[in-house]
Amino acid sequence: MKQFVVREHEIEPVPGLPGALPAGERILWQGRPSARLVARHSLKNVYLAAYFVVLALWAVAAGLSDGQPAGGILFAVAVLTAIGAVLIGLVELFAWGVERTTLYTITSERLVMRFGVALSMTLNLPYRQINAVSMVERGKRGGSIAVALLPGHRLSWLVQWPHVRGWRFSEPQPALICLEDAAGVSEVLARAVIAFRNSHMAAGLARPAAPVAVSPGYVAGGHAAAAE
Repeated sequence: MKQFVVREHEIEPVPGLPGALPAGERILWQGRPSARLVARHSLKNVYLAAYFVVLALWAVAAGLSDGQPAGGILFAVAVLTAIGAVLIGLVELFAWGVERTTLYTITSERLVMRFGVALSMTLNLPYRQINAVSMVERGKRGGSIAVALLPGHRLSWLVQWPHVRGWRFSEPQPALICLEDAAGVSEVLARAVIAFRNSHMAAGLARPAAPVAVSPGYVAGGHAAAAE
């Protein structure tokens, strides 16, 4: 089992990377998650708001049923509204922090994820350890890209959250979450993984590996990720 996650350096030689690029390695893409999409899809701010709306309506219905004065009902609704506004504000603040502190980097050799609102961490994933790339859509163009690792490589779901595919606790999959152009990024990543494998097999540096697969129920961007 390999340790992928390391503490981030205080000064980055290259933004998003723990060290300078080795000779021959190129940056193909860099980007961040969208705070709006993080708040909506990862932190479920819409469901949180709906929950407090239901509580407020319940307070009104219960107050009228019990014959409480209008002032008391309005006070209860105001308290619930204030609590809901504070919680939603904290969710939005955390989503903003996720966007500001996260930088995903796709190079010709690896995928690097720098993240961490409280403690900055770096996840370095060489392409030889990647088994599959998959994407789930979030709206018209947005989405999240999950990366399945080869057997024997494990990560901590809690350490990775929210940069991890949901409901995969036994086999956590790191994910580039809530990207505004996920289809385009998934194509860049899939092409990079395929090119890396082809070049290493041609040079006799690696044994033939399974092609980049697309998980069932997920949509991959373009033909590059559909090499099943």
